[in-house]
Amino acid sequence: SLAVGTTEREDISRITLTVGEDEYTVTQVIRQLNKLVDVLKVQNIGARDNVSRELLLVKVGYDSNTRDDIMHIVDTFRAKVIDISIDSLIVELTGDSEKINAFINLINKFEVKELVRTGLVSLERGNKTLKEYEGEL
Repeated sequence: SLAVGTTEREDISRITLTVGEDEYTVTQVIRQLNKLVDVLKVQNIGARDNVSRELLLVKVGYDSNTRDDIMHIVDTFRAKVIDISIDSLIVELTGDSEKINAFINLINKFEVKELVRTGLVSLERGNKTLKEYEGEL
């Protein structure tokens, strides 16, 4: 998966790239990324203690017969209804890939009108930050 977003520094974007788990593939991707001019730092945080999350937005059609069942799933997963109309609602869910997949499997029993999910975003646990590399940036 691929996720790109701004950081605490306006002039730097963070790219989170999820690749296969074999060491050869990871090493090759790191080598290729390090060759790019605009890349400031490449880190493999997959082997480190980190927090990773995805975001899911899903638009689900409902009627009086299905609304309660849909809301039960939303509540069980601690998801949030962020928009509602007369016959559909948009649900937001964040979590690890397994949680997102489990939610999708259950909600697919209803009328899923649209679905979009981000790639993983990750931060290493503890005090380490990109600021430690500012001399390199």
